[in-house]
Amino acid sequence: MRGGTILHELNPVLYPVMQEDFLHYVWQHQYFDKAALCTEQGDEVVVLRPGYRNSDAGPDFLNARLMLGDVEWNGAVEIHLRASDWHRHQHQTDRKYDQVVLHVVFTADQPVRRTDGTIVPVLALAPRIAPSLLAAYEALMSGPAPEVLPCAGALPAVPELTRLMMVERVLMERVAEKADAILELHEQAGHDWESTAWLALAAGFGFKKNTDALTQLAQALPLPVLRRHRHDLRQTEALLFGQAGLLPVASESPDDYCRDLRREYDFLAHKYSLVGQALPAHAWNFLRLRPANFPTVRLAQLAALLHAQPRLFQPLHDAPDVAALEKLLLLPLSTYWQTHYRPGVPAAAKVAGLGRSSAQLLIVNVVMPLRVAHAKSIDNPAGVEAAVELLNQLPREQNRVLAPYEALQFRHRTAADSQGLLALHRGYCQPRRCLHCAIGSRILQRNLPANSTR
Repeated sequence: MRGGTILHELNPVLYPVMQEDFLHYVWQHQYFDKAALCTEQGDEVVVLRPGYRNSDAGPDFLNARLMLGDVEWNGAVEIHLRASDWHRHQHQTDRKYDQVVLHVVFTADQPVRRTDGTIVPVLALAPRIAPSLLAAYEALMSGPAPEVLPCAGALPAVPELTRLMMVERVLMERVAEKADAILELHEQAGHDWESTAWLALAAGFGFKKNTDALTQLAQALPLPVLRRHRHDLRQTEALLFGQAGLLPVASESPDDYCRDLRREYDFLAHKYSLVGQALPAHAWNFLRLRPANFPTVRLAQLAALLHAQPRLFQPLHDAPDVAALEKLLLLPLSTYWQTHYRPGVPAAAKVAGLGRSSAQLLIVNVVMPLRVAHAKSIDNPAGVEAAVELLNQLPREQNRVLAPYEALQFRHRTAADSQGLLALHRGYCQPRRCLHCAIGSRILQRNLPANSTR
């Protein structure tokens, strides 16, 4: 049946998880039967160029070249599951869609028109997509639980090289994302790399649970003030703990050291106009943290680093390898914080400084992105490569997210592999973006009929 009547109904029982992304994928790669290809209006269709994906507002594919009957058209292609989605999305009133020369749909359930009332040619793909491809897509989209890869059952058929290349690709996506965040900080810091390093390092010392609070603290405590007093560890701790809102007033201080820090902070806060800018104590998260990870301990570790380093950016940027960076980060705490987890609360055992595993996380999440961001800012590809190489000097991470990938024989030797697999999980496997993944694409390709062409 032609002329806008229902030709193929999108059956929610047969295709409960189909999304437009699948039709984008099919159209982009031309994975459908082109024999006697014609529109619902009866015009022969020859695809000379499918067009280019549009990431902005407007039609899905731009600059397509098509033969519709005897006429060659250059224009846009819009894709929907049902033709009626054209009206549901109000395209009939949007002039951006007047450039559409072909409306590609899974099912054609009604005719659609441009703003001037002219009919848009419709191509229905439902009878032209191989059942095997549909079944493979369905399996990926509705497969196992999130902690298991959606493609787990089909992975043995995927070449190891495809896996390796995909993990390397998403690693660089993750690195770029982290570096872009640093470049945003650099912008906020007035293009000063020293202040950028301070902001990034402070956030890193939050180790997720207290990242927001430490970010706020770094913004509320200017680096020039800290640098002016870095020679005196007691004053450095007074500034950090006081501005963090973690020092009781002097009259309520639990011991002489806390009382001394409070008095010192009150004096410095008045001197540098910090009064009233301290964080509230409730901004800090102690819940479900081991004492060694308490924000008070992290602040003491940060104070030790600020005290030991006249500058932050240059040492972090110039350290030749991971061993040098660990030496820079692994510092003993002040005498008081070696015996306390919280102000006035003695610890049962000696409190250690920053641990090696924490130092390695800082290298992954702060130092490497900081170096990549700097290299990008001066257009230095070799610097980017050298920064990423730090990950290959670090041991792999071990956690419940990465365990299924190890079980499925993904390569996992270094932190570079860990970061790549985490990026794969969070960016592709967990949200089931299989159509955008080289592994998922390879699985779908194996389910194409032998005569399918791009």
